[in-house]
Amino acid sequence: MDGSPPLAFTFGLGGLAIFPLRFGACAALIENATPPNLIEIIRKYKATISFTAPTAYRAMLSAMNEGVDLSSLRIAVSAGETLPAPVFEEWVKRTGKPILDGIGATEMLHIFISNRLEDYKPGCTGKPLTGYEAKVVDENMNELPRGTVGRLAVRGPVGCRYLADYRQTDYVCDGWNVTGDAFIQDEDGYFHFAARNDDMIVSAGYNIAGPEVEAALLAHPYVRECAVIGVADEARGQIVKAYVVLAEQAIPADPTVELLQLHVKSTIAPYKYPRAIEFVKELPKTESGKIQRFRLKQPVMNAL
Repeated sequence: MDGSPPLAFTFGLGGLAIFPLRFGACAALIENATPPNLIEIIRKYKATISFTAPTAYRAMLSAMNEGVDLSSLRIAVSAGETLPAPVFEEWVKRTGKPILDGIGATEMLHIFISNRLEDYKPGCTGKPLTGYEAKVVDENMNELPRGTVGRLAVRGPVGCRYLADYRQTDYVCDGWNVTGDAFIQDEDGYFHFAARNDDMIVSAGYNIAGPEVEAALLAHPYVRECAVIGVADEARGQIVKAYVVLAEQAIPADPTVELLQLHVKSTIAPYKYPRAIEFVKELPKTESGKIQRFRLKQPVMNAL
């Protein structure tokens, strides 16, 4: 097993310490878990499972040389943030190996909804793991109809909350852990991530999920990384703004902005396109590779 999440995070603690100990497996721990280093660890030590975040998998794809031998890899596990469908599809195409997306939380100790080896698909978080229940609810904990965006509530054999964090006053409600994520459950029972509850963008009365816009942008060859937030707008309440790290062949200029906007309009829906696009050198991330969107809302960013 190999991966990039620090052991101080439950994703890393489970994938790189507890799970290998439980099953008598070996784990390769590295000080500097850059994408090229992760590729080399898989190649050198014949790792069979990789644990890291979606942004790292996308960077690994960019760093892969033709003919790189990742044949030992059996599964790639993704968590920390939602896995965009373009990253899933490119990984499967390039490696021939499944990449399983899931959602977990420190309060729940690890992943509680996930795709499975026998049941995985792009743009989907999967179904609850054995022993867990999940549902999509409104503000009053009433379960919502399938296909409706709402708050994710989960319960199972584990669960807690931070006692010294005022934001988690309502984290446990009626025995359910309310994670702070907005989800949709489809008619077949699969869960699909929409956004963090506080990251939903309401523009001119429309509810827009930032990750959906991000997935559309990532499908364009000019986009290496991106993150989408809502910013205040006098006429619309909020507008969609995208921070984009461009691929090497792209030029940070107005024609590129227009090209990406037209791409999003034609890929998802015209009203969801980013009315503002800012090109940046890099996106702020946590040690585990998760994009820190709250920092994008601060006034100073590293624009090109």
